[in-house]
Formats: sequence, C-alpha cells, structure tokens
Amino acid sequence: MKILVVDDNKSILSAIKMLLSGRYEKVQTLSTPNALLSELNTDKYDVLLLDMNFSAGVNTGNEGLYWLQRVIEYQPTISVVMITAYGDVSLAVRAIQMGATDFVLKPWDNEKLLATINSACKLSSSRNKVQKTTRQATGNTNIIGKSEAWVKVMQMVNKVATTSANVLITGENGTGKEVVAEELHRLSTRVHKPMVSVDMGSITETLFESELFGHKKGAFTDAHTDREGKIEAANQSTLFLDEIGNLSMPMQAKLLSALQNRSITRVGDNKPIPVDIRLVCATNCNLEQMVAEGKFREDLLYRINTIHIELPPLRNRKEDIRLLAEFFLQKFANEYNKEGYTICNQAIEKLEQYSWPGNIRELQHAMEKAIILSNSNTIQPSDFMFRSAEPTIATSFNGTLEDMERRLIADAINKNNGNMSAVALQLGVTRQTLYNKIKKYGL
Repeated sequence: MKILVVDDNKSILSAIKMLLSGRYEKVQTLSTPNALLSELNTDKYDVLLLDMNFSAGVNTGNEGLYWLQRVIEYQPTISVVMITAYGDVSLAVRAIQMGATDFVLKPWDNEKLLATINSACKLSSSRNKVQKTTRQATGNTNIIGKSEAWVKVMQMVNKVATTSANVLITGENGTGKEVVAEELHRLSTRVHKPMVSVDMGSITETLFESELFGHKKGAFTDAHTDREGKIEAANQSTLFLDEIGNLSMPMQAKLLSALQNRSITRVGDNKPIPVDIRLVCATNCNLEQMVAEGKFREDLLYRINTIHIELPPLRNRKEDIRLLAEFFLQKFANEYNKEGYTICNQAIEKLEQYSWPGNIRELQHAMEKAIILSNSNTIQPSDFMFRSAEPTIATSFNGTLEDMERRLIADAINKNNGNMSAVALQLGVTRQTLYNKIKKYGL
C-alpha cells in the first residue's frame, strides 16, 4: 500500500512519515497541494492524508475541500483522509459528505491514526477490485481501436468521465454508443453502483411515467405494489437514456422537469424524491435539426448536451477493422468451443473494403456467422457474403413518398424474414419508429 501526505506543517509531515515508514510500501509527503495531481499521476497511491488549510491565516477549510474534489475526480479509487483541528470537525463532516473516507484530529493518537489508515487502505483495495471487475464485465468491445478518429473519442471520454457533466453520445446505429456510456460510467466516481440503462425507443407514452418515475401501489389498475422507477434506481449512479430522440414532446417536458428539479414524484404520490444522477444520453438522430423542426425541446437539448461525443462510423475507422475482427474471432471461438481459429489476410482485406452500413454491430454478427459456418479453422474471404452495392430505387416509380416508404418497409420485412431488429437496422430507424410505421401502413 502507498500513502501520500499533504500538509504545510513540515513537523507534521516528519512525524507522520516516521510513524508510517516500514509499515507501508511507500510514504510520500508534500508541503503544498500544488503538485498533488502531478504526484498522483506519477504513482498510484491508495490513501491520501490531506490537510484542510494551507495558506497562512486561513482556516475556512475551503482549500482542503477544493483539493478533495479535484482528487476524487482525478483518481476515484483513492481513499482520502482529512487532517483537521478540533474546531473544524463540522468541516470534516462536510468533507465526508463530499467523498472523503474519514478524518483525523490534530494532535492525533498514533494507534487511532494507524487504524484509520488501515481502514482506508481496505476501502481503496475494495474499490480497485470493483473497478477491475466492472472493466472485465463490460467486454471492452467497441473501445478497441487505434485509429485517429477513435483515439480522439477515447481522449474525450477519459477527460469527461470523472466529472458529473451530462453527456450526449451521437452516431449511426451500431457504432457503440452504449459501450461508450458504460466506459464513461466505469471511469467515473459512481462506479460503485451499476449503471441503469433505459431504451427510450421501446417505452410507450402510457408507461413512460411509471417506467422512469415509478408508482405507488393502487396508482392504476395493475399497480399491485410500490415500484421504484429507473431514475430513482440510478440515484448516485449513471442513468443512460438510449434513443432519446424518440421521445414525444409531452414526455420530453416531464423528463426536463425531473432533471431541472433533481427530484421525481412517483405516479400516485405527492412526495418528491430527491435524486443525484449522472445523465448520459444517446441517439442516432440530429437533435439540432429536430429542434429547428419543433420536434425536440431546445431547453432539454441544452440540459443533456453539456458534453457532446460524436462516434465515427466504422467506414472511417479502417485501421480498427482488423483489431475488432480478431477480437470477435476470439470471443466467438471461445463461445462456440472452436479454439485455434484464425482469419487470413485476404479475409481481412475484404472486411476493410466493405462499407459497413451496420457498423461494429454488423461486423460482430458477420464474425459470429463466419465462425459458425466456416468449413476450416481459418476464416476465408468466402465466409463473408456482403451486398456488392446498396439497393437503388427505381426512378420510374410514380407513387407518393408514403407509397415508396410502405414498399421499402414491406420489402425489408420480406428480405429479413420478419426479423424486426434486422429490418430496423437495414432501414436506419429505431424499432419503435419501425413499429409505428408498420401500424400506420397496416403491414
């Protein structure tokens, strides 16, 4: 375990270092917090002992609270123990509310100080294990890449993750918006609780309030028990709203009210419940254009769009196709007990020449199909069957736009044997939009 101590009193630094040396792997001291973040970047510390005041004649504790917040944002797994005078106990309690692990009073009892540090070390170790487990659980599929376009995305993710800023992730279907949201959560200070995901495209307007805000027993016919909504479930964690562009204007208004008030009220109840969430939204829609067309609230867009991350399509990440293909090859070879499978360079070249309208999701499905159907343990170009060209629309068609849309949807349903997920992917719309149009045209 490694300990970092920051205090402007050099005698205190000497006393702590003398007490802790030999008990821990490393004990580093700093007399000013100005180099604190730089030191944390140099080595990975488990516990930080941080004084509350540094400037002469200042005893407000604001300096300690400021650096506490910076440290937690910079290194979420570290345990911070505040060093404070007896009269600053209320400030120390406030620090704990902000994320500090504990506090020690000056002058301290050596045995009590050691016990506090040992507890902080155990907490830090536990946080590191949780973060490692979460990293493994995400699968890390779409975060693979070395292309310039993808490196820029991941640089933005790393900068934003440790803040509480709301993030809007945009991009075509299949570019990995949900996986990027999971990575934002994994790197955040809220990783101790699971991220809560909601597919807004699949929620009907009648179920919207119950799904997001919850309900009280008896609020409506089927409300047999109290139910916690998704927003409440995401308290002190990350709430991921996928396909947010599918919300109707009334649903947008209700969501905006909850975000502005930082509270929700369950259906059938009058008591507001405060919530602390980090909001991440995703869509393949052009929300600015929707605002201009009166289909999306401008104030809601501002609320969810503090940070905007645009994911590049796979056709703009040619350098990453080999990496992703080899990742999926290993994944499905393990899953289907086909160890020792490889993919030849000619097959990789074929993958790199394809335009991938379905992006990474389509590549994943293509690799899975190739693993299942391949006649040898080396994936060949013939194991991949792609459309040579995008389908064209006959210029001689004399019907209306609605007639053309109806024909396109019907053809796609027939081509995909009724697989609605594949139909939605081919047409570039969400499942909910597809269902609405099928109902509209009576298909």
